[in-house]
Amino acid sequence: MKIFYGWIIVGTGLVVTCVGMGSMMSLSVFLQPMAQAEGWSRTGISTAALLNFLAMGFGSMLWGALSDRFGTRVVVLAGGFIQGAGLAAASQSSTLLAFQLVFGISVGLAAGAFYGPLTALTTRWFTLRRSLAVALVSAGLAVGSSVIAPLARWTILNHDWRYAMLTLAGISWAVILPCALLLRGAPDMPRTGVSAAGGAAAEMTVMQALRTPQFAAIALAFFMCCAAHSGPIFHMVTYAVDCGVPDMAATSVFGMAGISALSGRIICGLIADRAGAKRTLVAGLTLQAVAVSLYLFASNLASFYAISAVFGFSYGGVMPLYAILLREYFPPRIMGTVFGVALMISTLGMSIGPVFGGWLFDTFGGYAWLYIGSFGIGLGAAGVALTVRPPRVGLAMRMSATAA
Repeated sequence: MKIFYGWIIVGTGLVVTCVGMGSMMSLSVFLQPMAQAEGWSRTGISTAALLNFLAMGFGSMLWGALSDRFGTRVVVLAGGFIQGAGLAAASQSSTLLAFQLVFGISVGLAAGAFYGPLTALTTRWFTLRRSLAVALVSAGLAVGSSVIAPLARWTILNHDWRYAMLTLAGISWAVILPCALLLRGAPDMPRTGVSAAGGAAAEMTVMQALRTPQFAAIALAFFMCCAAHSGPIFHMVTYAVDCGVPDMAATSVFGMAGISALSGRIICGLIADRAGAKRTLVAGLTLQAVAVSLYLFASNLASFYAISAVFGFSYGGVMPLYAILLREYFPPRIMGTVFGVALMISTLGMSIGPVFGGWLFDTFGGYAWLYIGSFGIGLGAAGVALTVRPPRVGLAMRMSATAA
């Protein structure tokens, strides 16, 4: 029986996002070893994560537009080469500033070439089971947390942080570059005035899409969602260690969140195919806010496992839903650019949490205010998501009239 090539795209996307995003996000397990070995502050190291997300945001917009124009294969190949080179160079950094610039900018820019373009490509390949397909590509983020972070931690403990980062560079080149060769564009779909989802007109331009209130609401919810969970994710391992959890056990807490995020992506994708992306998103954002607040009461390994399981499920479950919502409104021809811009906005939120959490720790000697602030922002994200109106044919008609 012939396999639908769209599932090959999904599998490739999962592997590439696992290695590409997992390598960038693994900085959290380097935080304490680097601080001890080099004498760098947590705020200083966390600034590299700030630059990661800023560069990833710019890269998501740039790579998304390039993927619409030249194809996803070229974009992923370029991103894979840049990431490997950036990790290798960062492993040899002799000063904090050099590390911040090299790791923050090059690895972040490269990461923008993976998740956004691969997600946009997946939405083009699928009409039925689109939510599940996008969720599986997004699952690479969770698999990366579960595989790459523990691998990096083990390598650090047996060698040092420089050797571990150089190892990640080799893995990036060995995995991402060959996988990129499997990518191909989706077959042409019949051209109609309104998308199959009842969303936007096929003739809608990027600028028209970005000016819609639907895009504004989705992008704002995306921003607030990422601002709420980025700090708790980045400082999770360090917080657990500070609470007395042993190093490798603390890393396994991060892995627990990653495994739960994987299940959240798949389960929420299946739910969204039945109940709708908006309802699933609002429920997931509410659960995420509640889970963040529970970290205030974590005190031992068992409590960290339990809370991280809920937190991982919630933040993992909501992440693919933004692309699904955008695809309900906007045509596949511009999805790479539109989703890239949304990702750029979301990464501004992602950039806040790590450095703000490091500053709060250095200032107040603890993470309590990080979790209180994240809880409030998370509830705000759920409120914004409630304002997203369902797709209507009228929107498509208005966009067609504007284009005329």
